Amino acid sequence: MSVAKKVSHPSSTSTSPTRTVVVLGGSYGGSRAAQVLAEGMPNGWRVVLVDRNSHMNHVYNFPRYAVLAGHEHKAFIPYNNFPSSSLSDISSCSSHVRVQATITSIDNHCITLSPNPPGSRQSFFELEFDYAIYALGSHLPSPIDLWSHRKESGVTSISESPEIPTYGGTKLEGISSIRTRQKRVEAARSVLIVGGGALGIQFASDIAAVHPQKRVTLLHSRCRLLPKFDDAMHEEALQGLQELNVRVILGERLDFESLQHKSTKQDSSEPRVVRTVSGLEISADLLLLCTGQAPNTELLRDMDHRAVSPDTGLARVLRTMQLCVPPRSLEPLEFHADDVLHCLKKLTLNTEERIGQSELSPFSRSIAHADIPSTSPLSSTETLVEPYPCQKTLYPNIFVVGDAADAFDAIKAGHTSYYQAEVAARNILRLISRDEKVGIAAGDDLDLELEEYAPGPPAIKVSLGMTKSVYEVNGVVGTKNDGVEDLNAAAMWAAYGMRDVSEEDMFA
Repeated sequence: MSVAKKVSHPSSTSTSPTRTVVVLGGSYGGSRAAQVLAEGMPNGWRVVLVDRNSHMNHVYNFPRYAVLAGHEHKAFIPYNNFPSSSLSDISSCSSHVRVQATITSIDNHCITLSPNPPGSRQSFFELEFDYAIYALGSHLPSPIDLWSHRKESGVTSISESPEIPTYGGTKLEGISSIRTRQKRVEAARSVLIVGGGALGIQFASDIAAVHPQKRVTLLHSRCRLLPKFDDAMHEEALQGLQELNVRVILGERLDFESLQHKSTKQDSSEPRVVRTVSGLEISADLLLLCTGQAPNTELLRDMDHRAVSPDTGLARVLRTMQLCVPPRSLEPLEFHADDVLHCLKKLTLNTEERIGQSELSPFSRSIAHADIPSTSPLSSTETLVEPYPCQKTLYPNIFVVGDAADAFDAIKAGHTSYYQAEVAARNILRLISRDEKVGIAAGDDLDLELEEYAPGPPAIKVSLGMTKSVYEVNGVVGTKNDGVEDLNAAAMWAAYGMRDVSEEDMFA
């Protein structure tokens, strides 16, 4: 286990008596972290939850709602547990608070915020913090990225296909954006979805179920769907797609250069033709690229380039979920040319093909919190036999959770971020307790051990049309036929404190 490290707190010497833990990002992980912190925070401490959206975006339901009209308002859930504050008032607020703003930079004890939505007259604002949880996730794939203000590459020869409207982080704008996506799907006679992860499968099956007259094609570069999961997941998903008459093409990679070739006839009603690397041509009116997402770690890289892996773009973390940047005295020595040559000579070549980064996208409906018991082995925080190599870090007060973290091969999913956030929040409470000597008798050892995170087995639930779904939990693969049109949105609203919510209430 890692040992709690004494952290200097510049804000504790400021004019404000309240000390601050900031949570950056209010999605599945960030909102859970804020809740755990708020419930355990001693007097004199506050939580500041920062997110650029006015509502929690339930992105797992975005694909369904971008196809099926009438439920789009249910994907935007109010942050009722945290009162909102403006940037100008945040310094004087001593209680837990939420602020809608865009984070423009982070340092070891300070973040810079810009007003959101754009156009506000407020200027940039700096907020000092004692601890931070970085839960900014990933940049979403374009079909469900509300912040993409440009025309997607998938817009084709359909002249009446509307532009995706500008989104500034409000619920009304989000609803409008999703409705525009619905119109684009409805207008297309044929749709090509690229990517055989959960997002691509859900889009393909939903479009085929809602619009059975359309020609739907799913293109995947691998030879099986959902490659991070059991073979049975591929078989069930493939069968479900075929039952919906989705054309599935496996083992073919899209040639992105073919996207640049457009019809020479401006008013042509002919479908657009793209090709694969092998030369296979596919025609479609609408193209949806569901090939994964990139970690949102630019702020950490700007703060310290060593915090982010150049290969994966993920933030390096300890098992405690603390950002892992070892002191320079502990960094490995640089190799000289002779050293590199010596090492190369000792290498044994591996003839097996290296498996590239998965195209799996986690943005299908996740396992709802109500479906996961508190003792679920989806995540484990037991002590590990082999300690993580980096045990000291220059940033012991900054924690990273969710899609942005290189968390020991944990899958990128909402429930993963949820459990990582719990570990990070409890560790911060431990550090605060030690610092404040809360509940510690005189003479007790103040070097409290921090909790460590270990991922559990992969778990996922993917819809295959309106009612059918396939799941894998604890190594067991199965199917269900109990699905509902809105993907049981009320369960997520209940998880955010709004139980027994009515259809009318979901417009709030």
